[in-house]
Amino acid sequence: MERSPRLIAVMGPTGSGKSDLAEGLARSLGAVLISADAFQVYRGFDIGTNKPSDPSGYELIDVCDADEQFGLGEWLSLVVPVLEKAWSEKKDVVVVGGTGLYIRALFEGYADMSGAPDPALREELMRREQEEGLGALVAELERLNSEIARRVDLKNPMRVRRALEKILGGDTGIMFVIPGFLKLKYGLEVDREAHRGILEDRLNVMIDRGWIEEVRKLNDLGISESSPAMRAIGYHTWTKYLSGATTFDEAKAEVLTLTVQYAKRQRTWMRKEPGLMVYEVDPTSVESHERVLAMICSSISNLSG
Repeated sequence: MERSPRLIAVMGPTGSGKSDLAEGLARSLGAVLISADAFQVYRGFDIGTNKPSDPSGYELIDVCDADEQFGLGEWLSLVVPVLEKAWSEKKDVVVVGGTGLYIRALFEGYADMSGAPDPALREELMRREQEEGLGALVAELERLNSEIARRVDLKNPMRVRRALEKILGGDTGIMFVIPGFLKLKYGLEVDREAHRGILEDRLNVMIDRGWIEEVRKLNDLGISESSPAMRAIGYHTWTKYLSGATTFDEAKAEVLTLTVQYAKRQRTWMRKEPGLMVYEVDPTSVESHERVLAMICSSISNLSG
């Protein structure tokens, strides 16, 4: 009996070597490789988002400009056709990236995930809040959908506006269906005491590769600091450094702290990830990388029957 193609996730905190491992896994399986990273989608944001050396080998890298809103809804709308094509060609798929929400939504079938709001509608609701007060928006929300109103913090203006955006914009949540892949999830864990040093070494490499020059170029192109892409770690910090608002050492220390904090959040997310099989890896060791890759390949073979 012919086996179903496999949908395989590779997760791990930043700096764990998950991309290298996923690339090796995709080569071994002849699989389609998909990025699940919220910021690698932005063109021009390359070094700071740690894009792979050959992005052409991935799906969903460099798909939008810095000022475009891009979130889970947009990612799902792009990934589903890729999965359907892989399924039709009987290919395995490897999904890798640090944005755990994307992977969990895809693998666990979370459907009630909203896309980007309509800018005109958002502006209108903000105007009404200023002119009529929050109470007027709360009253409308309760009139339009009392059930949603009961679940929203009615004292929080942002949440009230977001609920109204969904209702008035006709957004009932993103419904998506993917083919019947066998789903497997693997996570990489790095020794916590060693991880900070690994991240600091990687930061030095990124600076040597021209990260600050990349930020300067983006600034020269007129990319606004309020652009969605600028939320990626480090870009605001290096912009402050380039403006003279901070020293190089202060900026570097801030970027490292933000990166370490991000890795901690990723580890916390992974601990709650359903069905995740975790392997300890030393990202600085080729031998460790190859050993974990072999163990994952063996696991995939055993679980695929």
